[in-house]
Amino acid sequence: MATVRQLLNAKTDVSVHTIDVAASVYEAIEVMSRHGIGALVVTEGAAVRGIVTERDYARKVVLLERSSRNTAVADIMSRALRYVRPGQSTDDCMALMNAHRIRHLPVIDGGQLAGMVSIGDLVKNLIDEQQFAIDQLQTYVRGESHDAGVSTLTRRASLPHAFATSLS
Repeated sequence: MATVRQLLNAKTDVSVHTIDVAASVYEAIEVMSRHGIGALVVTEGAAVRGIVTERDYARKVVLLERSSRNTAVADIMSRALRYVRPGQSTDDCMALMNAHRIRHLPVIDGGQLAGMVSIGDLVKNLIDEQQFAIDQLQTYVRGESHDAGVSTLTRRASLPHAFATSLS
């Protein structure tokens, strides 16, 4: 089980995108679209004030027929910020996300914003951990040396032909 710190160190893009509490929802959606992300940490100066997500936009702007250009981020953001610290486990993250039905967790270290963990980051980590365990077990069962190559059968190979055709 990895820690949040290890998860952040493994990410290729560690930038955390923020938006000012006074910005419009339109600006927030524009930033999310430009960076291909689903959430922004809302700040006021250097202080973290909350989080705004695509879900907030859909439920609190679109469904209520509000104008994204005339609605402030402060009006729709989630103020009850759920976050994790770098030393916490990825299991802690999954439990928190599941309990609160959220997809993004800011990482706070020493009172400062240090990163963001998404459900996608956690799924990727879980797949990598499971793949490592599979590779280790296969090596053990075969009695291969530690420097044996990784099995190509477990590296997300395409479905066997008979199984793939039965799905259609």
